[in-house]
Amino acid sequence: MIEVLLLAFALSMDAFAVSVGLGVKSEDFNKALALKAALFFGIFQALMPLIGYLASLGIGSVIESIDHWVAFLLLSAIGGKMLYESFQENTEDEISIITNKVLLILAIATSIDAMAAGFTLGLLALNPFISMILIGIITFLFSYLGVFLGTKGGTFLEDKAEKIGGVILIAIGCKILIEHTLLL
Repeated sequence: MIEVLLLAFALSMDAFAVSVGLGVKSEDFNKALALKAALFFGIFQALMPLIGYLASLGIGSVIESIDHWVAFLLLSAIGGKMLYESFQENTEDEISIITNKVLLILAIATSIDAMAAGFTLGLLALNPFISMILIGIITFLFSYLGVFLGTKGGTFLEDKAEKIGGVILIAIGCKILIEHTLLL
């Protein structure tokens, strides 16, 4: 269960960082914006791992002997990408008006990684549906909190959140690889 909580935390860091950026754009805390961002990010972060998991079922028997390597490479790539992006300029700085369309695009963009991570859910020996719900709830909470902290001047949190999330994803990938190669 700890793995799914760590995975949910790590996956929610992209949405958290973007939410902080959205909050920075508001002079005062906007509850409606925080709720909309939390809903968009939470729903997409919950659905994408399920899509990845279901896709892995279709190819599971084909890659069963190397699934731990696939999980390790996917999680390490996602974590590495998050670490790399934490050192780059923030794209949310370029967004001038926060519309539902903008939130939808941001939700999809921040949840693509979650779809790839969904391929690994079967290796964690957890119920994928419970995992999906936990990922969605944790992302919802972090996104709401991110908008709030952004309005309070929390821009320093953006890159740190992505760094922490990246390191956690790489650690989970290493854990899966170690557990599965030692058991072979």
